[in-house]
Amino acid sequence: MYGVNERGYYGQFGGAFIPEMLYPNVEELRQKYLQIILEPGFKAEMEDLLRDYVGRPTPLYHAKRLSERYNAKIYLKREDLNHTGAHKINNTVGQILLAKRLGKTRIIAETGAGQHGVATATVCALTGLECIVYMGKIDTERQRPNVEKMRLMGATVVPVTSGSQTLKDATNEAIRDWINNPVDTHYIIGSVVGPHPYPDMVARFQSVISEEIRKQLQEKEGRELPDYVVACVGGGSNAAGAFYHFLDEPSVQLVAVEAAGLGVDTGHSAATSVLGKTGIIHGSKTLLMQTEDGQITEPYSISAGLDYPGVGPQHAHLADTGRARFIAITDNEAMEALRELSRLEGIIPAIETSHALAALGQLGAGPEDVVVLNLSGRGDKDLNTILTYFETHDVQK
Repeated sequence: MYGVNERGYYGQFGGAFIPEMLYPNVEELRQKYLQIILEPGFKAEMEDLLRDYVGRPTPLYHAKRLSERYNAKIYLKREDLNHTGAHKINNTVGQILLAKRLGKTRIIAETGAGQHGVATATVCALTGLECIVYMGKIDTERQRPNVEKMRLMGATVVPVTSGSQTLKDATNEAIRDWINNPVDTHYIIGSVVGPHPYPDMVARFQSVISEEIRKQLQEKEGRELPDYVVACVGGGSNAAGAFYHFLDEPSVQLVAVEAAGLGVDTGHSAATSVLGKTGIIHGSKTLLMQTEDGQITEPYSISAGLDYPGVGPQHAHLADTGRARFIAITDNEAMEALRELSRLEGIIPAIETSHALAALGQLGAGPEDVVVLNLSGRGDKDLNTILTYFETHDVQK
C-alpha cells in the first residue's frame, strides 16, 4: 500500500519526469536495478561491506537519561557510528556496486550537509572510480570539514553558485552533468528523491536500518514493533530506511520531522508538508514549496541537509494518506535539543538529527511506550555552525 507501484508511483506521487537526453540512463536503471540488487552475489558483497567496512549492525541504544527526561522508553538507532558518520554510506555502498555492474567508470553526486558527498567519495576511493561532487557554495562554507574530507579522498568538489547556492542547486548541476555524460557516468542520488527508480532504490538500500531495529528490539524488549519511529526529513532517506519495515504495521506510529527554519509562516522555512503543493522537482511529482505561478520557493534551515524545497514522493504519499505524522521544528528548538542530548547522553548529534530529537516532547508517548529515534548523523561536521549559533544567541556554552 505504501510501497512503489510498477509505474514508479506512491499513490499520486512519483514517476519519472525527465528530459529526453536522460531517458536512456534512467530507463537502463529502471530495467536492471531490481534484477541486480536481488542477485545473491550482489547481496553477499553488500552485506560483507556493510559489516566489515561500514561497521553494521549499528547499536540500538537505550538512552536512559533522555528517557527519564521525556517519560518514555527511548532508543537511539546509532547511524552516527557508521563509517563516515551518518546513514548515507548505506546507500552509496549499494549504488557503487550497482554502478560497477552497469559498467560505469565515473560517479557524480550532489550534497548539502556534505555527508552524502563524503560517503560517495569514500566508496569511489574504495573502488577506484572517478568522483565529482556538486555542492552549493553556501554549503561548502558551512560544511568545510566535509569538503576537505572529500578532496582528501580524491574527489573533485564543484561549488555551485546559481540560485540559493544550496542543495537544490547542487542537484540541478549534477543532473546537467549527467545529461552531458550519459554513457560512462552514474549519478548517485543521496536521498529518496529524483525520478523512478531512485526513490525506491535508495529506500531499499537504507531499509537495513529498520531491518536491524526489528531484530534488536526483539532482543531488548521481546517484541519487534516499537510504538513510535521518529526521523528527520529533508529529502528523506534516513526516514525512509527507518520506516521501511514498519510501513504496513499500523500499530507503529511513524513520525517525520521537518525543518521549520525561523518558523513555518516566516518565509524562511523548509517545512514541505505544511507549505508544499503538488509539483515536479528533479524528475519526480511530489509535494513542493512553490509560488502561486509554480516557481520554486527557496527553502531555509540552519541545517544544510534539510533545506530542500521538496520531499521524497513516498513521504509525500505518507503525508497525504496520514500514515506518517509530520512535525515542523524551528532552528532554535533543534539547537536546544542538540545541546540537551549532548549533555544528557554524551552524544553530539548532527543538526539534521536534532530536529527529530526536538519532536520528542510532542509525541504524546507514555512511560510504557517504546520510541525509536533514528540518530542519522553525528555533529562533528556542524561544530562551526553550533559554536556560532550559541555565541550569537548569547547562550551559556
